[in-house]
Amino acid sequence: MKLSTRTRYGTRALLELALRKGEGPIFLKDIAKQQEISLPYLEHLIAPLIAGGVIRSTKGPKGGISLARNPEEIKLSEITQLLEGTVAPVECIDDPGACSRSSSCVTRDVWARLKEAIDGVLEGTTLQDLVEGHKKKSQPDKTMYYI
Repeated sequence: MKLSTRTRYGTRALLELALRKGEGPIFLKDIAKQQEISLPYLEHLIAPLIAGGVIRSTKGPKGGISLARNPEEIKLSEITQLLEGTVAPVECIDDPGACSRSSSCVTRDVWARLKEAIDGVLEGTTLQDLVEGHKKKSQPDKTMYYI
């Protein structure tokens, strides 16, 4: 199973907004440059995030986009749902009627457990968790070696 670039790039853009929280609206071109995402593609990702209430857009010379809520309130499950849709690895998980064997298929049980595990990770991870992880990875290693 592989998430599309919509979810991966959208999450990176939201992380950039979370890292710059308090700076006011941020220009899309600045996010695109910092996160190495093409501006036209980033523009395409913004609409569902605005419609979903994750970000807000401000027009005008000091306009741009910003988070509509605090980073600790925005879960990766919400972002993924808005940009990707379901994370079910097979169609019959969300729609048992898609396959006549759904009720007796033992492999469907495995795919259902896989979806539950993915949902658990996404539901248990917020943008704030990503901000904290980014800060840890950005700090230089403070290990001192003496000879």
